[in-house]
Amino acid sequence: MPADAGGAQGPADPLEEAAEAAARAFRLLPAEPSDGPPPGARGRSAAGRINTDPDTVERDLLRLVLTLVELLRQVMERQALRRVDQGDLSEEDEERLGMTLMVLHDRMRDLCASHGLSLEDLNLDLGPLGPLLPPPDPPPR
Repeated sequence: MPADAGGAQGPADPLEEAAEAAARAFRLLPAEPSDGPPPGARGRSAAGRINTDPDTVERDLLRLVLTLVELLRQVMERQALRRVDQGDLSEEDEERLGMTLMVLHDRMRDLCASHGLSLEDLNLDLGPLGPLLPPPDPPPR
């Protein structure tokens, strides 16, 4: 590992840096000053820390659960699209699958709205790894 300006050993690439940061987080060690953005970095902020304020913990937990549900919904949708592209499904199955996916998307949007959230609020920033959820596909022309 190369040494940094202070002589400390550091990771050789950003993936190793992210792995070390994750390892520290899972060991529940306090964040180190080097976990933040480098001095002078603009446009990218470090991922937010956990806020254990009793007034917001329920909302944050709900947001986390909805994020996981949305991630699973998107994975199922992409898998369904792959099956359609491969021709594995009958026309009736494709129609039923498309309707089911649209209903799931609408229900997720309604569930988020009922709790004062939007689907965009569910996209967690994973720091150096980027956002958790992929960007939405552009609407077809």
